[in-house]
Amino acid sequence: MPLKIAVQMDPLESVNIDADSTFAMMLEAAKRGYELFVYNVESLSLNEGVNVPGQERAQGRLTAKARPVQVRRQRGEHAVFGEAHTLDLAETDVILMRQDPPFDMGYITATHMLEHVHGVAPGRSLVVNNPSAVRDSPEKLLVTHYPDLMPPTLVTWDRQAIMNFRVTHGDVILKPLFGNGGAGIFRIKKDDENLASLLEMHFSRSREPLMIQRYEPKVRLGDKRVILVDGEPIGAINRVPAEGEARSNMHVGGRAEAVELTARDQEICGRIGPYLRENGLIFVGIDVIGDWLTEINVTSPTGLQELDRFNNMNSAGLIWDAIEARLKNA
Repeated sequence: MPLKIAVQMDPLESVNIDADSTFAMMLEAAKRGYELFVYNVESLSLNEGVNVPGQERAQGRLTAKARPVQVRRQRGEHAVFGEAHTLDLAETDVILMRQDPPFDMGYITATHMLEHVHGVAPGRSLVVNNPSAVRDSPEKLLVTHYPDLMPPTLVTWDRQAIMNFRVTHGDVILKPLFGNGGAGIFRIKKDDENLASLLEMHFSRSREPLMIQRYEPKVRLGDKRVILVDGEPIGAINRVPAEGEARSNMHVGGRAEAVELTARDQEICGRIGPYLRENGLIFVGIDVIGDWLTEINVTSPTGLQELDRFNNMNSAGLIWDAIEARLKNA
């Protein structure tokens, strides 16, 4: 099935071709003969309204300044671009929404704009992941709908409630709700005297609440990233924190290693899978520490290339199979 694909992403020129999941998906798309275009989210334009009463809105509702591109696994020359032009996104088959968070009002506005073309009917483009579902599924808050799968957690603006939670659990993790890549995450041990200062700093700069979780010592053994495609787990990698680091994110020195899915992992995936599938969240990565689900990543999940290296598989191919199935079965 030859498809026309638009990829909404951060600059393709600067990606790590040996680690970037979007690049892996684009390589697989090229292998399948898909036509590829890339654009930056800031080039989106939404044109609405009609000039003549009774006249339906013409095409060109949602456009982007896009470049056709050919990709290859060749360091330094991994992308060959064509001339940039205004692309009517409704004339594509699939839009990959792959720009990195933070999940701020700019990100949220982009999901609203993409809703104007999302779908599989003529004159529509399947947005992956479904923009309205991405907007309604903040990655740290979505987990709170599965309380029996997660460690003790508090989301609040109330500083005294945070202090009380720390007294109860001793060793805790503070997380900003809408960051990414481990940015702004702190471990506060029982005898740490910096909690009040950290709260002052956060709330002086942000109107958002904080998430506080009980620290799970098993994170020293790794924070498991499980990849789900259309609600089904296809495999996992383990991310082990660097020495002296509480965070396991690859951005901050976490080391990837092979790992098998446990019965608990399968249970977690079985619980959340129907929600992901029913809401068009086709490519999702969840984070599991020990027996506990800590995040459900729906914006721009990573881990495909590491998963492929450890398991000798083609995870991007499985994602495109799922997308093709959605288009065929519409």
